[in-house]
Amino acid sequence: MKRLKLSDLKEEDRLRLDFESTFDPQSAIERELEPLLQALEANAGDWMPDVVEGQRQRKYSRAAIWKALEEKRDDQSTEVVFGRTTWPALYMLLDLHFPPRLPQLRLSLKVQPLSFFAEAERCLEFVEMVRTWASHYPVSHASAHSLADRGLADSPLFGRDMDTSIRDGFDKIYEVFWLNVFGPRLVETVGRERMLSTPAHRVEELPNGSVLLVTWPTAADFASDAARLAQARAHAHLRPDLDFSTLLRTLRERSASLAPVQPRFHPDVAPLLSRVVEDCALHERQRRISELNLYQPPEPDEWLPASAALPCDVADPQRALGHYGDLAEHLVALLHSHVPSVFDETPQSLTEVDYQFWHQDFPTVFERHPIDAHAVPAIGAYLGQVLVRHLGGQWIPRQKLEEAQVRVGHRVWLPFVRAWRYMRSRQSLLDSSLTQLYRVAERHRS
Repeated sequence: MKRLKLSDLKEEDRLRLDFESTFDPQSAIERELEPLLQALEANAGDWMPDVVEGQRQRKYSRAAIWKALEEKRDDQSTEVVFGRTTWPALYMLLDLHFPPRLPQLRLSLKVQPLSFFAEAERCLEFVEMVRTWASHYPVSHASAHSLADRGLADSPLFGRDMDTSIRDGFDKIYEVFWLNVFGPRLVETVGRERMLSTPAHRVEELPNGSVLLVTWPTAADFASDAARLAQARAHAHLRPDLDFSTLLRTLRERSASLAPVQPRFHPDVAPLLSRVVEDCALHERQRRISELNLYQPPEPDEWLPASAALPCDVADPQRALGHYGDLAEHLVALLHSHVPSVFDETPQSLTEVDYQFWHQDFPTVFERHPIDAHAVPAIGAYLGQVLVRHLGGQWIPRQKLEEAQVRVGHRVWLPFVRAWRYMRSRQSLLDSSLTQLYRVAERHRS
């Protein structure tokens, strides 16, 4: 029984719900959470959690939830994670804070993929669950929406700095999401009559004075033009100071930026660029693919014709080869915890090395002298070893590392020169990637 972790899955758009309220800390936790769990169990359906996690993972049950909350309890808080072992993937964190802190019940929920909520009936059940929660637990603001589109909306900052966002919260209608719960204070700020007359798929006043607003029948369809039109109408109605045409244009631009773009990366670096794209925030991914589709890495020039190769000038070639092997082992020692494939010395491991250095922004984060003195020789030797092992290359040792060559076919390659150029900047990790040099050497080996 293994919980599907979102971090282990290929990331795609998700439905995200943020819900924050209060509870009575004097009451038993079991009693306080009964409405929440009852609504979850009645409405979750095909995305119902089947495991809960405290100090360890257990099959979903009320007893398992109480045990997890007990295990994670300290003087001021406790939490429990809900998940699933089968598709769709779920991450739901329930977090409780106790006095002397302000009593809080916070719930963050993510279901992947968002396309799971393409059916109106499934979305209705989700809305009914949130409606029940918001009727029992008072909120100032709660929302559910596409995770990617939230990023484009700059939620929860909405153009503010972090301190201002924390101080003010959602103190006015910055955005209208697919599902919204506006607390009594927000309702009064807008005007209850105006709020209840919002043009939307569903607008309902809750018993505690909050208002539930759903812009469109299905969450997965948020980026369609009809759904964007409904979203803009609702937002402009609630914020008459904003221009409807501007709101709609912005939403359409967001939809366009999320439209899938087919990767057409340069074939020599396609495996590396695919990893770079995966490192981007979800809402930036399609734009990044478009940019990288146009990227043309410089042709490697760290080579000489075999006829112009520098001769070996070391007294003991075998000792020099042993030294190159030792240097390559330094790279293994440096990266093995993050790049297990580095042990293999394969073309694929070169791409993993490229990605890891890019992900870390290694040339910028670390000091220049250790990079040039230690990382560059290790990288050059490792690259040379892969050329030898997989392309039938042959080292031509030299006293100066930067002159050491690997003969492959009718060319000799200068792996230490490539490594030095590679480690100049984050961009140079792409422009002078190990992946590309190997691919080009492979093409010219005969």
